[in-house]
Amino acid sequence: MKISKGKQLLILGTLLVIVDQVIKILVKTNMSIGESIHVFGDWFQIFYIENEGMAFGMKFGGAVGKFLLSLFRIVFFGLLVYWISRLLKKKDTPYGVVVGLTLITAGALGNIIDCFFYGLIWDYAPFMFGHVVDMFYFPIIDTTFPEWLPLIGGNPFRFFAPVFNFADSCVTCGALYLIFFQWRFFTEDGKK
Repeated sequence: MKISKGKQLLILGTLLVIVDQVIKILVKTNMSIGESIHVFGDWFQIFYIENEGMAFGMKFGGAVGKFLLSLFRIVFFGLLVYWISRLLKKKDTPYGVVVGLTLITAGALGNIIDCFFYGLIWDYAPFMFGHVVDMFYFPIIDTTFPEWLPLIGGNPFRFFAPVFNFADSCVTCGALYLIFFQWRFFTEDGKK
């Protein structure tokens, strides 16, 4: 029995969201905020934080900004689902394009679930005002610039400082896959 492309993508997206939510719930229920577990030396850690805003912890506009961000997330998710369904109806759409878009969509949904429901489930915020659970931390380089360097000497330098989650990885991997391997589809030549 052959499974349609649409069902394959639905299964893929569902599995990615389930993995994301299982990881987040395990971290949230077994760690304290700010707690760190060293997985591989100092450069790969499970470091539990909660992000109220968007990427890299950026926030804007207090409660109104959080509401607008949550609204933007759901509209963006809806547009992605609509776009994927339209692309699936076209016979000449490369399968890789809809797979990349499915990764992005699954990642978006994983973070939407946090924002919309975690505040209610853990009783700290109303609907749409929850925090996103982040945990992957890769401070590959953690050093201080030499004192002799002008302007930056003596200042700390850390690469890669952001803490992120599995859903963020899905979005990033999907976007990078589309950029590096499916870019022709998004050019004029690819639309002919």
